[in-house]
Amino acid sequence: MNYYSFSAIRGTQSGQPFYTVMVPLSQVPRIFCFDDTSLPAELRSQRVLSKARVPQIATYIANNPDNYILSSLCACVDGEMSFRSASNASELRNVGILTIPMEARILLNDGQHRRAAIERAINLKPELENESVSVVLFCDLGLERSQQMFADLNKNAVRPSGSLNVLYDHRDPLAKLSAHVLSEIEFFGRFTDLEHSSLSNKSPSLYTLSSLNQANGWLADREADRFGNETRAIVVEYWREVFENMRDWHELQACTVKAHELRQKKVHAHGVILQGFGLLGARLILEKPKKWHTLLKKLGEIDWSRTNSTVWEKRVMNGKRMNGQSRSVLLGANVLYRSVGLELDERGRTAEESLSKESSID
Repeated sequence: MNYYSFSAIRGTQSGQPFYTVMVPLSQVPRIFCFDDTSLPAELRSQRVLSKARVPQIATYIANNPDNYILSSLCACVDGEMSFRSASNASELRNVGILTIPMEARILLNDGQHRRAAIERAINLKPELENESVSVVLFCDLGLERSQQMFADLNKNAVRPSGSLNVLYDHRDPLAKLSAHVLSEIEFFGRFTDLEHSSLSNKSPSLYTLSSLNQANGWLADREADRFGNETRAIVVEYWREVFENMRDWHELQACTVKAHELRQKKVHAHGVILQGFGLLGARLILEKPKKWHTLLKKLGEIDWSRTNSTVWEKRVMNGKRMNGQSRSVLLGANVLYRSVGLELDERGRTAEESLSKESSID
């Protein structure tokens, strides 16, 4: 009988031994399998592969060969595992060699997308094949146990907030642009929440970093290059000019009003209008390159009050609640376009037509 042999570390969970091994990336697709997707859900122990996620992860690995990272895979072994300690000494008795019969079925409980992505990434960049990924191996205790492992691993996983993803992503050009805006503009540096994607009622912040990042996406495009090599400087210049024309922002910075008071009273104190500013800036800078600074003074003439229902209701508000959907961003931006004398673009006209249809039904 032929065997797989791995250097391994042994541990114990739920009274059962488990092992952590390092597997060369080239061997991952050969050794580890996942359930046949033709089986009904009740006979599988994990989700069906998402065709969108696999190429996304593969491209990430292949495009970042010097600084990618992969978390551990988790698998169950349907076969006898044998562990031989490196030494009887207490400090080494859980370090040794793990052998698994090649005929054993090694089924992934967590990491099937990473497994498929690794296979694709090696095809894109063959030199990755000798790198490795850690794998945690458990004894297979049947389908019910495997399904429970999948449920436990996923229900206890908590995705980081959108704001933290932006803050910690030093590779994404848009996230880097937003970090630059924070460092260059005191107002955003002081009143942007870097951790959360929504604000509590009494939060001292006015916006979240995820909202600012979305606004910069509308302003500078997803790759943060709408204005070429000058994009970074132009974006900072734009936000400074917006700040100059927002009286409430000045009062907040001067501590004569609190952030939560602005959120209660003004629509501009919410991410939907911040994103609208991003849309406005993209058009103004391209269409009015010599006049946009002057045109932004019109922002000071807008009635931002949430009680101004004639303007804001059904656009960015539903009764007492703000609406942050993409269509609301477009409808809010339409108000800004009109305030500075811009014609509505195609997206804006489509949003207006949709709003008109809803109003006629009501």
